[in-house]
Amino acid sequence: MVNNKDLFEESKKYLCGGVNSPVRAMKPYPFFTERAKGAMLLDVEGNSYIDYCLCYGPMMLGHKNLEIIDAVKHQLEKGTAYGTPTENEIVFAKRLSQIVPNVEKIRCVSTGTEATMSAIRLARGITERDKIVKFDGGFHGAHDVVLVKAGSGVMTTSIPGSKGIPEDSVKNTFSVQFNNIEALSSLIEKGDVAGIIIEPIIANAGCIMPEKGYLKEVKKVAKQNGTLLIMDEVITGFRVSLGGAQEYFKVNGDIITMGKIIGGGFPLAVFGGKKKIMNEVSPEGHIYNAGTFNGNPISITAGLKTLDILERKETYTKIKLMTEKLMDGIYDMTSKMKCSIYGAPGMFCLYFGVNQVRNYEDAKKADTEMFKKFHKELMKRGVFLPPSQFECNFLSINHDEEVIEKTLDSMSDVLKTIKR
Repeated sequence: MVNNKDLFEESKKYLCGGVNSPVRAMKPYPFFTERAKGAMLLDVEGNSYIDYCLCYGPMMLGHKNLEIIDAVKHQLEKGTAYGTPTENEIVFAKRLSQIVPNVEKIRCVSTGTEATMSAIRLARGITERDKIVKFDGGFHGAHDVVLVKAGSGVMTTSIPGSKGIPEDSVKNTFSVQFNNIEALSSLIEKGDVAGIIIEPIIANAGCIMPEKGYLKEVKKVAKQNGTLLIMDEVITGFRVSLGGAQEYFKVNGDIITMGKIIGGGFPLAVFGGKKKIMNEVSPEGHIYNAGTFNGNPISITAGLKTLDILERKETYTKIKLMTEKLMDGIYDMTSKMKCSIYGAPGMFCLYFGVNQVRNYEDAKKADTEMFKKFHKELMKRGVFLPPSQFECNFLSINHDEEVIEKTLDSMSDVLKTIKR
């Protein structure tokens, strides 16, 4: 019988570290998924898990969504990729422009990394400036310009966060503390910053929420200095509301990036904005973007069906209700512990060992050893969280009351065990 341990040993011979993305690595080895349905994953050994990782965000409509699968099957009969325009691309773009605030035109790409990379290039091209500002703990894909590690202090010139990235690649990338408007203001007051790129909710340092009015202040500072605001909604887009974080917090960006959920489990991402901005993208403008699989018919088909489901009123009503039920339950069972929980519809994070998390520095103080124990014991009970304290947890429309109750029972049992 095939098992996870043997598969991992074999995998290490041919895949880097035995996995195709470092976030999938687990100690002593990851489990290998055989199939999935709804809120559940089933591994090759027959173990089932309630899934709060959801492929790191995309699967909000659940695994093996039959409506999406049926739509894709129909498209597969027509072909997989053409390299020519299709009518569905127009339909998809028009639908997005009707749903997403401040988006009149889009360019489809395949990944969130491509979307943010292109958005930054667009901001630089329009403003004819080089400097980019991000926020400590914010993740915007695996490309050189934003793959940086912020230093100590309120503001820092970033240094490369990976070997192989020349310092020259990030000399114009600056990182400031989230929820600190003074730090941002003092950095860009010279008027030489092309773009501010921000996760409205920082979801790769857990789930760091913006304080009341903070995003509006960021927008104000950007506007005052002729700087374009890039709202990176690869994670929050179509999750916290149909119109994403822009609708949820009532703050619009100049350039918006979206991904993950939008493809319904297939590779699809988008960057978009007002026509005045997007008209600068080639071939209409002089800021280059291209891709073999941009707007491929399979992903677009999945994306259109995803939008159909997302636009149903009950989708967000249910996600909001189940997120609140789960978070309330966790809060009740941890109220006497030193920990904190943050979240928004469809996403949450529990930080052990800290009472408040306002920024990346606070998040780094979390008790990661406690989380490891929590994660390991939950796995034994059939609940799968992303294997890092600093990854966000996600819910799908298939996380119903029964699933939530089982999760809370498992968490309560685990907390009693690891607190001994």
